Amino acid sequence: MMLLTLQRIPAFTTSLFCRCSSKVFQRHCSRMLSKKMTVSDALASKETGSNVRIQGWVRSVRPQKDNLFLHVNDGSSLQPLQVVAGSHLNTRCVFLIYPPFLSRDLTFGCAVDITGTLEKSPSKRQNVELQAQRIEVVGECNPVDFPFKIKERHSLEYVRQYPHLRCRTNAFSSLLRIRSEASTAIQSFFRDNGYVQIHTPVITSNDCEGAGELFQVEPAGDKNDSDDPNPHFFSVPAYLTVSGQLHLEVMAGAFSAVYTFGPTFRAENSQSRRHLAEFYMVEAEIAFTESLDDLMKVMENLFKATTEHVLSHCAEDVELFHKYMAPGHRDQVDLMLKRKFNIISYTEAIDILKSSSQNFTFSTEWGCDLQTEHEKFLVKHCGNVPVFVINYPYELKPFYARDNQDQPKHTAAAVDLLVPEVGELCGGSLREERLELLSQRLAQAGLKDTYEWYLQLREFGSVPHGGFGMGFERYLLCILGLHNIKDVIPFARFSHSCPL
Repeated sequence: MMLLTLQRIPAFTTSLFCRCSSKVFQRHCSRMLSKKMTVSDALASKETGSNVRIQGWVRSVRPQKDNLFLHVNDGSSLQPLQVVAGSHLNTRCVFLIYPPFLSRDLTFGCAVDITGTLEKSPSKRQNVELQAQRIEVVGECNPVDFPFKIKERHSLEYVRQYPHLRCRTNAFSSLLRIRSEASTAIQSFFRDNGYVQIHTPVITSNDCEGAGELFQVEPAGDKNDSDDPNPHFFSVPAYLTVSGQLHLEVMAGAFSAVYTFGPTFRAENSQSRRHLAEFYMVEAEIAFTESLDDLMKVMENLFKATTEHVLSHCAEDVELFHKYMAPGHRDQVDLMLKRKFNIISYTEAIDILKSSSQNFTFSTEWGCDLQTEHEKFLVKHCGNVPVFVINYPYELKPFYARDNQDQPKHTAAAVDLLVPEVGELCGGSLREERLELLSQRLAQAGLKDTYEWYLQLREFGSVPHGGFGMGFERYLLCILGLHNIKDVIPFARFSHSCPL
């Protein structure tokens, strides 16, 4: 650590540096008498004249003849705190700062511990500034080697190359604060509406989606017991979860409303802007419901409540994205909050696609799965307002989706929520609670033995129920107007990329 204190002298022409025990004692006394504050609390404080202590990282250094100006941030806000060190300082201090020392130690990116007094700032850009009495360089930073340069605006593509350092940038620190607030808002929404949170397992023996894009879990290296006839650690094949839905269905046999919020995994060999191998899902299950309207109401309310919370609690951070990376997107977000979401059937969606003049890459015949190009077109067709597409072809949906038993077009009671620019955000369905129909479908798929426990849920106190899942990273793309899902998660995992 480098301890720097300051003294009134002409033009900072003399330097005395000392680590004597008496000065260490003074340093500890100063710390004990100073109130530790975050940068965000300091900026909002009205207690001018109070002695405070700030710890953070230097975002800019501007030495002048008689004063030194620093901008310091600790991640608590987008706005940094201005720190001023000048000739007004206590003349009893014996450590001095002058330009040669600054160029070597007190640099852009270094970590500092500063004590001083909060004073009203003459600048219109912030209410207060910190008049420094002591500056301690806790961690040095070489600005030549540091990949982010002062006063440069780095692209998201550039900072993506440095997953271990990108949290130091304004954009990514804003993203992480937004992500934290959005997570808090989601938890609050479910708590306030009577849902019980369930920690569903990350390791599971079932493939909920049935797509086969699974990461299998086994111990690294050779097994300890080579004579064990069972090759699997868990005695059965085990995988990283693709969804917590089936476990939530178990809990929906005892609780009327449950949810989970955690990581899910897809072994999809894709490096597209929309896919990750590890991402977060918000999933809910509701007992005693027989209508897709009930699910759609929860989806819409969750989206709007979370977004309103983020806009009110992270206004500056959201504005950074809407101003510099997605100009005009705030109007789109406001429209989604203002308007009621549209509802169309899958059959109506196919008719809209087939009657359009646009040439689609993928098929638009009834029975095809909707692709991203179809989803984005449908949202635009509906006025750039989120749209629910309901009643998909029965054969497109997993075994647990409730059979509508309709003719001539056989459909399932399933729903997807499509949003502007992103496409599918939420997917859900009513669950098949009728034992005979569910048993028949599992038998046709050759899964009856595997899901015997699932059938038992229908034997003992079964009720009509349904649920949905929302991709958390896709939600962030939607409200911020970004285009690459790798830019909204702290550490992106995708095929051929797991750097740390």
